[in-house]
Amino acid sequence: MAEEAEKRMERAEEALVEVVRLTKDFDVSPPLLTRLLQGQQKAFLRAVDAVSFTIPRGRTFSLVGESGCGKSTLARLVVDLYSPTSGHVFIDGKEFARLRSRRAQAEVRRRLQMIFQDPFASLNPRWRVRDIIAEPIRAHRLMSDRGAINRRVGELLELVRLTPADGMKYPHEFSGGQRQRISIARALASNPEFIVCDEPTSALDVSVQAQILNLMKDLQRDLGLTYLFISHDLAVVYHLSDYLGVMYLGRVVEWGVARAIFSNPQHPYTRMLLDAIPDLEMTGRRRIPVRGEVPSPMNPPSGCHFNPRCPFANERCRREIPRPIPLQHGGEVRCHAVEEGRLTEEVVRQALRRPEEEGGST
Repeated sequence: MAEEAEKRMERAEEALVEVVRLTKDFDVSPPLLTRLLQGQQKAFLRAVDAVSFTIPRGRTFSLVGESGCGKSTLARLVVDLYSPTSGHVFIDGKEFARLRSRRAQAEVRRRLQMIFQDPFASLNPRWRVRDIIAEPIRAHRLMSDRGAINRRVGELLELVRLTPADGMKYPHEFSGGQRQRISIARALASNPEFIVCDEPTSALDVSVQAQILNLMKDLQRDLGLTYLFISHDLAVVYHLSDYLGVMYLGRVVEWGVARAIFSNPQHPYTRMLLDAIPDLEMTGRRRIPVRGEVPSPMNPPSGCHFNPRCPFANERCRREIPRPIPLQHGGEVRCHAVEEGRLTEEVVRQALRRPEEEGGST
């Protein structure tokens, strides 16, 4: 236990980004007059629920989960596009919410950028590419000379494997993959250290996805960038991630070293996601089928949110919210079955056999 605590302290010391019990509630109430006439109370949707993790400098932390689990909301909280209901986000030890001076806020904003999912919607169609990329340079007052700015824009375009001449064109003149390269160049214009990537390849063809991912890995190696990568594609995450977090209905149910989670997942939901990846190597691994659909975030299940779909759930899972349990590789898992040691070989074998018996009886 002493060695484990020491490892966790070392990781905390080298962390560039630290998220501590971050929570976001959205007010989804009907208009005031409607509530008064119908006697309704205010209604809130908890999109992110007490999420905590750290991202070491120069590494990639990926968040995966089904659509609607809160990944994109969490990404926007980290870059301060949304204000948290509670919790903290520290960038290199500084909490943006506590910075009072505009100069201090501007310096933190310069160090973090975001790449969005739709490369066309995130680019101003009326601006030339050179102006789009130059905007962060001007906004953060990194350069004032027009010639120097144009040269910097040309360098950024070459960095993402376009040409300086492309700066004279408009976004609609490029393909989807090229537009995403422009978005990356714009993100790099302010010389950031931390970039949040909100499913940056999901709108692209598979072959183009590989090119963009390889570009991002090369940029990380050359510039020492730190990534928070949002995705629902575990095949993409597998090749890009140093650390992995798994979200379900606003909660991170498991996070830690990506290799350790892929080789030995602890939470039943993580196992379900990994079982969805085709077994191309024909290893013959046994799959644990999990039925049902994601519940409505407006009325989530009590206790562990995953309990209605979990083959290992018991009464405690339906009653108590799981607390984070430290893992040997430095991450955490939230699962009563893991805490109680209930995921034995016999229990897993029964879970595998049960759906076969149910299918045979219908």
